[in-house]
Amino acid sequence: MMRTRPLKVALLGCGVVGSEVARIMTTTADDLAARIGAPVELAGIAVRRAGRPRPGVPEHLLTTDAEALVGRDDIDVVIEVVGGIEPSKSLILKAFGNGASVVSANKALLAKDGAELHAAAAAAGADLYYEAAVAGAIPLLRPLRESLAGDKVNRVLGIVNGTTNFILDKMDSTGAGYSEALEEATALGYAEADPTADVEGFDAAAKAAILAGIAFHTKVTAADVYREGITEVTAADIASAKQMGCVVKLLAICERSADGSSVTARVHPAMIPLSHPLASVREAYNAVFVEAEAAGRLMFYGPGAGGSPTASAVLGDLVAVCRNKVNGTTGPGDSVYAQLPAKPMDEVVTRYHVSLDVDDRAGVLAQVASVFAEHGVSIDTVRQQGRDGDAALVVVTHRATDAALSATVDKLRALDSVRDVASIMRVEGE
Repeated sequence: MMRTRPLKVALLGCGVVGSEVARIMTTTADDLAARIGAPVELAGIAVRRAGRPRPGVPEHLLTTDAEALVGRDDIDVVIEVVGGIEPSKSLILKAFGNGASVVSANKALLAKDGAELHAAAAAAGADLYYEAAVAGAIPLLRPLRESLAGDKVNRVLGIVNGTTNFILDKMDSTGAGYSEALEEATALGYAEADPTADVEGFDAAAKAAILAGIAFHTKVTAADVYREGITEVTAADIASAKQMGCVVKLLAICERSADGSSVTARVHPAMIPLSHPLASVREAYNAVFVEAEAAGRLMFYGPGAGGSPTASAVLGDLVAVCRNKVNGTTGPGDSVYAQLPAKPMDEVVTRYHVSLDVDDRAGVLAQVASVFAEHGVSIDTVRQQGRDGDAALVVVTHRATDAALSATVDKLRALDSVRDVASIMRVEGE
């Protein structure tokens, strides 16, 4: 039997995602009610400026007083799609203080203060759901938290930022440089006017922190995630990857150590072989591999951003949270019982692609090889091409620690025969 009193929802933010959430809630109200077991009603929409045109959004619901909206006694669920740390954090905490559950898409806030928000939700007997914070429409967090709850996840590897994937894909498919590819991404709406959060890896790092925390049942914040962006990736790097039968992707990699005593979370460009499924992820799409002991390798693929895809994830969380309200229960909370430390990047073991500009003369290769050997970094392959007294020397290593590779590069830079260390890139997906 359906409950007759509607569940009332406050929506914070009415941009690309928020306006789509409002539209879907309004046009599919009957279906949502049937799925939830109670009517669901959009009670108010908090915006920064009320005068802007918002097609399809009921104007009478708009307010610029977010605090008053969240503070209403009749609000059952708050949807937060404003982004940023403040005022979002204060508004969410106020919602919990009033007993409301929260659905959020705010990866930056969750990666920084997720533990505090979860604690506030638990104290209030409320839910905190945030599927839309990572990989847009792709169902990823709930499978990690619920479907794989009885398994042991050892690794999460993926492309979680559509802007950078679009840029790198264009560099690979057209031969364009970074600036040209970024310009095209901006013109098509894939990149913001200020693309820093995307191209410098901040967005992906926040998502990596969330993924690692859920996958490994331990507290991981954005500060624990090693981060490199794609701004230093050149057309020469892309071409070199092609010669190796690889493509360059910005990867988020979360791993449990072999002995299970620590975790690592990192975001950086990497070369992956064309045979790897992630190599075929094109344009602005996202894809994530999850490796678990019993389930094996699972891949999640789909649109990682945009108004409709992200709104889909938000509405999925809304239905789950409202069902819990109807049944007088809450969903899974924060699971951080493992309390595993985050290993520093210096101790992470991986393969490397090192491109050097050297003098084109006898003995240089032997000099370079001796430096790698001196620091315990074994060489897998070497490729050399001479040109007018200079030579391009490309070294691909076996697996080594970041600290050992850094020491090697420092020594290489001191050699008279090495004119420049042109680029260093990790190699993944063996």
